[in-house]
Amino acid sequence: MIVTTTSIAAAAGGTYALTRRYLRGESLSKWDADIPTTFETPEPSKEMQGVNDYLASTFTVGESLDAKRERFNSTGLTRDFGCTFKDDTANFGGVSVPGEWTLVDGADSSKRILYLHGGAFTVGSPVSHRPVTSNLAKRTGCVVFTPDYRLMPENPRTASIEDSKASYRWILENGPDGPAAADKIAVGGDSAGGNLTLMLSNWARDAGLRKPDAVVGISPATDGAATGQTVRTNFETDVMLKPLIGPMLKIPHDLLLLGMWRRLGMPPSAKQISPIHDRLHDLPPTLIHVSTAEMLYDDAKRYTNKAQAAGSPVTLQSWSHMCHVWHIFDEMLPEAHHAFDEIATFLKEHGVAK
Repeated sequence: MIVTTTSIAAAAGGTYALTRRYLRGESLSKWDADIPTTFETPEPSKEMQGVNDYLASTFTVGESLDAKRERFNSTGLTRDFGCTFKDDTANFGGVSVPGEWTLVDGADSSKRILYLHGGAFTVGSPVSHRPVTSNLAKRTGCVVFTPDYRLMPENPRTASIEDSKASYRWILENGPDGPAAADKIAVGGDSAGGNLTLMLSNWARDAGLRKPDAVVGISPATDGAATGQTVRTNFETDVMLKPLIGPMLKIPHDLLLLGMWRRLGMPPSAKQISPIHDRLHDLPPTLIHVSTAEMLYDDAKRYTNKAQAAGSPVTLQSWSHMCHVWHIFDEMLPEAHHAFDEIATFLKEHGVAK
């Protein structure tokens, strides 16, 4: 057998193409159809400009992980939320996940929300996301459990998946007062937590478990390979994610995918990492919130288009000029309250909210 330079080059090219497809997954560009902006304003409000100024001065490149975690948690320690926060531990299948219930007077403990916090899988906690969980509890009359799932880099990425699954199975049969079956259950999350939320929705279906009665994804990351155009086109307008994503955009995309493959222990396109690459049929009623100005806009839009094409009842509500997960700025943005009202209405329509 004669091996030529041409055949070696062809084999190398074929291997590269297969590896690239394996890491990126199938092309998602066919799900790029525009969806009209739901709540549009001609320009950023004065309040949003104030939030962007805060983000530009606070979310900076080079901040240590410990400092970032402390800063995130300070959000939930410096104000009175008018709620009770109760520590608990989700236990299922040998996995124990500490967490926190958010409770309001008169809440129905049989109506439960499992809320998965964001933070790029490296920061965040039940404490950091009290602005979100308190608003959900007050507006819905549900009890809200937020697991303190294991974070990277001290834990593998799969740890957050295992903890989320265990928390879901536990909350189906346990409330804030102990063992008791849930009458209604919703799952929600933002950003990284939105990724875990949509992963759980797929997984519960495939595992033959009781599906959530409703699902809410806030600015969810759906494509771990980051192939959406808005990762780049919305770089300047997404002040929150800019410091995180900026250094990554300087790396050639294929090299970035190889690095992610090594770090994750699976391809970025794996359905556990990228819920958009799962089959999106037979999903529960799902509401997605996103800003048209954020880098993950394409993640949300593509997920919605693909799910709707598969016949799933997925709705996208978008706001113009908002930051990533603007809901957490409830003390600064009227649009945060608007968004929570929309979520409460959605949950009420599906029997979860009181």
